[in-house]
Amino acid sequence: MSVDIASEINLQDELILGTDAADALFLEARTANSWAEDEISDETLQAVYALTKMAPTAMNIQPLRVSWIRSAEARERLVAHMADGNKAKTLTAPMVAVLSYDTDWHELMPTTAPHAAGMVPTFAANDALRQGMAANNAHIQAGFFIMAARAAGLAAGPMGGFDAAGIDAEFNEGTTRHAFMVVNLGKPNGIVDRERLHRLDFDLATETI
Repeated sequence: MSVDIASEINLQDELILGTDAADALFLEARTANSWAEDEISDETLQAVYALTKMAPTAMNIQPLRVSWIRSAEARERLVAHMADGNKAKTLTAPMVAVLSYDTDWHELMPTTAPHAAGMVPTFAANDALRQGMAANNAHIQAGFFIMAARAAGLAAGPMGGFDAAGIDAEFNEGTTRHAFMVVNLGKPNGIVDRERLHRLDFDLATETI
């Protein structure tokens, strides 16, 4: 563990993770802008989702929806809606995932939350509530998605620089899904663009009340 936080406390004494796992998931993992050229199998993507779906969401609503952009044709369509600084790396990433939230998550509650299925009419009548819950909980799932990718040996490059309305028109047309993040994925290639930027210290970022 070479990053600063590992020297602030005896971190390993406080974790149930081994050193290799803590490094792979947190301490040595970096946001990636380039990758090795290895192709990512469907089985790896299924493994990433198998971990992602275990994220905690309010009432187990699970609003996250993932579109894997594998074909060259779909990639070109996606890149057309990315910000200029994100186009090249999105075009060259071995895999790209468009993360969307589904505002009609309540329709699946008889399956995801049968104990609360009686609330379906209440949620159906309140679009603003569903929208807010979808966005908040999908972002929680997105954090798990990035960690799941790292657990599968991938480097992730999450991005918010894109035309969300354009991506929705391209990939979510006719659905109740709304894109909120695009994540480039690939095997790490060992290239580090710059030194890791400073993370806020415990005393600055937290308080005990």
